[in-house]
Amino acid sequence: MVATLISTVQQQSTMTITWESLPEDFILEEEPVQNTAQPLIAGALRESLELIGYIEPTMLIASHLGICATMNGKLVIKAPDWFYVKTVLPLPDATLDRRSYTPNLEGEIPQVVMEFLSETDGKEYSAKPAFPPGKWFFYEQILQVPTYVIFDSADGVLEVHKRSQGQYELQPTDENNRYWIADMGLFLGVWQGEKEGRKGYWLRWWDQAGNLLPWAVELLEQERQRTQQERQRTQQEQQRAEQEWQRAEQERQRAEQERQRAERMAEQLRSLGIFPSD
Repeated sequence: MVATLISTVQQQSTMTITWESLPEDFILEEEPVQNTAQPLIAGALRESLELIGYIEPTMLIASHLGICATMNGKLVIKAPDWFYVKTVLPLPDATLDRRSYTPNLEGEIPQVVMEFLSETDGKEYSAKPAFPPGKWFFYEQILQVPTYVIFDSADGVLEVHKRSQGQYELQPTDENNRYWIADMGLFLGVWQGEKEGRKGYWLRWWDQAGNLLPWAVELLEQERQRTQQERQRTQQEQQRAEQEWQRAEQERQRAEQERQRAERMAEQLRSLGIFPSD
């Protein structure tokens, strides 16, 4: 099965894009990540979505998975650091893992693609149309991804580019220095802190109300604090109950002392021949 798209780009050159499934024996090239931060940041982005039950079985959220297209008869594969597809078709064999993803053949085009800035200058901004095309050109003109995110984890610089009239346009942040990702219904922004032994800048999600989507370690810390606060409340309740018991006991003792004093006074009066009325 082959899906075909003919697209005319700015240079007025015509390219034929086809969407063809990879042969089963096709060997994918392995590209090592540029640094240890990349898989941690990608994993953290997915983790917070999983924890709120955001991810549906029909979605595809992946990191360093090859996205395939055939450009003028030549196979092009790019493996973004992170990408999101709202709807994909199920694999014929549910027991197998997905080796790659071909849009329009296996499901929708990615709604969001992210690249974490590498040490190779300009790689994420390459608009080279000739084969093999640059990443920017591939996402903008071939895949036509609506939102392209570029993140520099070293300096915490985040860029969100949205496709408008066939080209990417850099988007401004909101008043909270975040970007609204309409296709996901979430805000994306930069957060500074520590996770998994890494201190630095991270990409984080916020919901429409501005609430930060937590990581598992943060939920555990929240639960630990809640348990500790509950234990403190229980201890305070026990202390208050003990204090109430002590006050009640003191009142009982005072009442008993008063009764005994009254009895002694009455006895003294009787010894004097005075009999107090009841």
